[in-house]
Amino acid sequence: MTPPHITDLPIRALSVDDLHRCADLSEDRGWLREDHKWGLLLAAGNGYGIDAPDGQGLAAACVVTRYGSASTGPGLAAIGMVLVADRYARQGLGRALMTHICNDVLKGVPLTLHATPYGRPLYEELGFNTTGRAEMLVGAFQEDTSGAHGTARVRRAVAEDLPRILRLDAEVFGADRTHMITRLPAFADQLLVAEDQAGDGTLAGYAAAWPNMHTHVIGPLIARDTDTAMSLVTALARGTDRVLRTDVDVRHEELLAWLKERGLETVAFNAVMTRDIPGLPGDWTRRWAPLTVAAG
Repeated sequence: MTPPHITDLPIRALSVDDLHRCADLSEDRGWLREDHKWGLLLAAGNGYGIDAPDGQGLAAACVVTRYGSASTGPGLAAIGMVLVADRYARQGLGRALMTHICNDVLKGVPLTLHATPYGRPLYEELGFNTTGRAEMLVGAFQEDTSGAHGTARVRRAVAEDLPRILRLDAEVFGADRTHMITRLPAFADQLLVAEDQAGDGTLAGYAAAWPNMHTHVIGPLIARDTDTAMSLVTALARGTDRVLRTDVDVRHEELLAWLKERGLETVAFNAVMTRDIPGLPGDWTRRWAPLTVAAG
């Protein structure tokens, strides 16, 4: 009996039980294992994968995170962690998986993803357009000793802050992502809020830092202005001795310059791509960094 062509292998749903297989696949392609991040994405989103025909783990995988309300359905879906095992690369497997996800699983849903230069040509063939850029920075943060930034008061978030965080996040992100943000207190090592010093309870922003191998990733970073974003980053940096990483919208030039002055260095640029939507919803001026580029 002739075995099926590799691009005809069945695509199945992944679950948290596949976490280690996903991390193994990341490692196979030279990425970090990122078990902690995979756990969040598989719990809050939907994973899809192809089992390797040789029986050794996964041949390919990706994760889809849908945003929107239960009543109106998904208003946006982010695709991330698109990976093909090295031994099955350049055989059309990634194209087959992405075509199925975009044209069957998510047909009619506006889509977004962050693309490396390597993956961008495939996504363009699938109808994605580049609508933005994100700059990845990594480094040991050196605190600015010239004085505090802005007029916001930064403190650790408490349970009572969650409703306000969710309202602000939906306004800035442009879609409901309650299922993701409510996982932040358990997922992140730090979750901070910035409040107006006027004392009226208005949130000026919020931010989290979560562990990813040897780094702490800053994201999401939501702030009303550059000074508030700097205040949140400074406070997060004080709470860790790890190297920091974050992915900043390139339009935030002042914050990027400040981060580089503080010791972070640019390591990569990713294209922010969308399909069936001219650009990301929400207010980019207050959206400084995503929770993770894998989830939009």
